[in-house]
Amino acid sequence: MYINSYRFGEIVIDGEKYSNDVLIVGDKIINWWRKEGHLLQVEDLGEVWKYKPEVLIIGRGAYGVMNIEKEVPGKCQDMSIKIISGKTDKAVKEFNNMEAYKKIACGLHLTC
Repeated sequence: MYINSYRFGEIVIDGEKYSNDVLIVGDKIINWWRKEGHLLQVEDLGEVWKYKPEVLIIGRGAYGVMNIEKEVPGKCQDMSIKIISGKTDKAVKEFNNMEAYKKIACGLHLTC
């Protein structure tokens, strides 16, 4: 899977355009809704926990507005999942450069 482009409010993955936040889990792309839009909580990542990736990449928005609840990195540590987070443009670059890992999950907030 490859992210072709990202700009505020829009992402293109394998040639398919999305205008909602997305959660990439293995080879699945899921429209991603969180309990609280600008706060990432453990329960927002149910599909990720089931998949048990080696790496979880979080795009926190174009300006990095989405916060991550402290329990999320704690759960990642408990499950031996490496977590990488930052502004969505940087998260996209990280995702596209992850050839070394076999199991990757990625949550991308597309706006603020």
